[in-house]
Amino acid sequence: MIELQGVTKVYPARGGRRVVLDSVNFVLEKGQRVGILGPNGAGKSTLIRLLAGVEQPSKGVIRRHMSLSWPLAFGGAFQSSLTGLDNLRFISRVYGCDELRMRAFVDEFSGLGRYLREPIKVYSSGMRARLAFALSIAVEFDCFLVDEVIAVGDQQFQERCREELFVKRGDRAMILVSHDPNLIRQHCSLAAVLERGKLIACDSVDDAWARYCGQQSAIDAGTPDGPAGTVTRGA
Repeated sequence: MIELQGVTKVYPARGGRRVVLDSVNFVLEKGQRVGILGPNGAGKSTLIRLLAGVEQPSKGVIRRHMSLSWPLAFGGAFQSSLTGLDNLRFISRVYGCDELRMRAFVDEFSGLGRYLREPIKVYSSGMRARLAFALSIAVEFDCFLVDEVIAVGDQQFQERCREELFVKRGDRAMILVSHDPNLIRQHCSLAAVLERGKLIACDSVDDAWARYCGQQSAIDAGTPDGPAGTVTRGA
């Protein structure tokens, strides 16, 4: 189980502080998959970073009772002066994985070839993303964090990513952040919308999409995009 209790995230900004997440309460059980919708700047990626432990909440508690991945294809923790293989070795030791098994999987899946033995600093952004994605799914996490990164690489690589993540690991929990309702509808049984810092759970993906579209329309019209206050269920 993953549990958020009163999680708030505040960033400094010109003229004051910006509250990105405001007293978010959320529970995800083992095997559940939730899709989270929200416009740009709503706090989706912030929520993912908090869950992964990349950042800490300004207030509130996050309890993790199952292993949680870093954001898929996140390469910010790579040591760029080391090779891809050296970074792989480090990750395998941190997570207690079989290094030889992980190396064989990443070598085959990423398709980096000889570049796996080159320093990360010579990688293109696409190569870094391929390595990060391969390492993410090489560790058998209980829950995967997916932040709009299924479009890594060419079409063939994207299909392999979907197969590994959604089919072969179909029994794992997942938190999927996306602007694509079809992706969420296809792979998630639960859905929620981030609205003015509040995470609002909905009864279905269609309900979440309708609420998200209404929110977008309000933003485009320049009107308030929803009521403030802690809400746990959609209206």
